[in-house]
Amino acid sequence: MSGENCFKILEKIFKQKNEQKIEDIKGYTIKYGTIVDNNETIDEVLVSYFKAPKSYTTENMCEINSHGGNVIVKRILELCLKNGAELAEPGEFTKRAFLNGRIDLLQAESVIDVINAKSEREAKTGVKQLEGYLSKEIADIKKDIMDVMVNIEVCIDYPEYDVDDVTINQIVEMLDKTENKLKKLEKSFDNGKIIKEGIKTAIIGKPNVGKSSLLNAILKEDRAIVTEYEGTTRDTIEEFVNINGIPLKLIDTAGIRNAKDEVEKIGIIKSKEIAEEADLVIAIFDSTKELTKEDEDILEMAKNKKSIIILNKIDLESKINENNDKLKGVSDYIIKISALNNMGIEDLYEKISELFNLNEINLDNEVVITNVRHKNLISKSIENLKKTKETIQNNMPLDIIAIFIKDILEDLANITGEMVSEDIINEIFSKFCLGK
Repeated sequence: MSGENCFKILEKIFKQKNEQKIEDIKGYTIKYGTIVDNNETIDEVLVSYFKAPKSYTTENMCEINSHGGNVIVKRILELCLKNGAELAEPGEFTKRAFLNGRIDLLQAESVIDVINAKSEREAKTGVKQLEGYLSKEIADIKKDIMDVMVNIEVCIDYPEYDVDDVTINQIVEMLDKTENKLKKLEKSFDNGKIIKEGIKTAIIGKPNVGKSSLLNAILKEDRAIVTEYEGTTRDTIEEFVNINGIPLKLIDTAGIRNAKDEVEKIGIIKSKEIAEEADLVIAIFDSTKELTKEDEDILEMAKNKKSIIILNKIDLESKINENNDKLKGVSDYIIKISALNNMGIEDLYEKISELFNLNEINLDNEVVITNVRHKNLISKSIENLKKTKETIQNNMPLDIIAIFIKDILEDLANITGEMVSEDIINEIFSKFCLGK
């Protein structure tokens, strides 16, 4: 519970083992006792006390730690509500922390990123933003701008002092410096998107070339059905796996060929759509057979995309190899594996890391943008920065230049929540679960 009356509500339902007045209980302490309802003991509990302003929300807070189990927890919750508490809205605790000034909006958003992290790198990025690394970067950029805005305001308020030329030079220097910083942040979203959303990977190929066997080999479990019969996979199968700390969203698609029935035809159409949308296409071929027209159609799907070509079944006698001109014309990344015997899978991981420069993503020394809202606002601020430069080139007066500079500051303030609308705040916190 959090809020002005949380300790009053707690006193109605919590019987301490060693009684102490609330004013004598220090924050960051735990008391042992029982939750009671009309002298009936509900459970033995430990209660943590957090006193304003030193709490997550900056309000008085307490946490009741029971033995768990749905019946007991539900009973304690009902008791709290009966005695004056209200159910929290999604993200309300973090929202209060933001509204009360303990964290900015950027840090608040990082809480949900940490909770939803699918890999160590994503969790690490979320924690860095929660600790305020990106907030500090934005604050530094804003300070550079504000330092120049002070001089602009002086020039506007006191036009009798002829310092325009000096101020214009300062503005241009500041804009160049700011543009470099913002573009670096904007570019970091390429890596940030990979860290947060993963690499959407389509596994494509003819029926029975080993797509499902490859998926099972990567996952180290029998997730997909593998049989000697063609066309077993009629729909897509999606799974996540981590490669160098990056989530790889693997999609095993229906075998691509001239369909024999309507259901298979729908699956093949879906396979082609997924391959078109994928960040990475893994095109797999049976190395024991010569390339066919259907194989060439599959190669065409992988063309002009980030792709890896796999020659499967290398434990058997091969009829095509990595020197095949048709394969080399589509991708520089051609590897040989045996999905059934788990041979060559590590080579696949290495090629993926190389293709997406995963080893170069250094979260220790870089601030990385992972949130599309932040990226869009940074892109918008860069556009406003360019407009500011245009006004200078067109010899516009300082008060006009100042308007465009203030637009840049507003974009940056929207990232951290200083000027963001209530609708956006509500939308952001609606994505949280109730307990956060």
